[in-house]
Amino acid sequence: MSEPTRKYSISMPQDVAEAARARGGPSGLSAYVAAAVARQIERDNLNELIAVAEAEHGPVTEEDIQAKREQLRRAREEQGTAASGEASAA
Repeated sequence: MSEPTRKYSISMPQDVAEAARARGGPSGLSAYVAAAVARQIERDNLNELIAVAEAEHGPVTEEDIQAKREQLRRAREEQGTAASGEASAA
């Protein structure tokens, strides 16, 4: 069951509205705009969490970011190796 909806009136630049309508496809402009707003809310919430974490633990350095990216890369490689090993065992 989907959440209840309510009709709102918003204003936006015409070129943005036309591009959104074109990309909305069969789902329509309302669904496209609702998805875009939901993504923005998720980003805003994430930015708030980052601000709280940085206030408590200090700012994240570029070195921290690169170390985590490398850790993720290695984990993906290991998952890919494990998945290909499972496929060949089947």
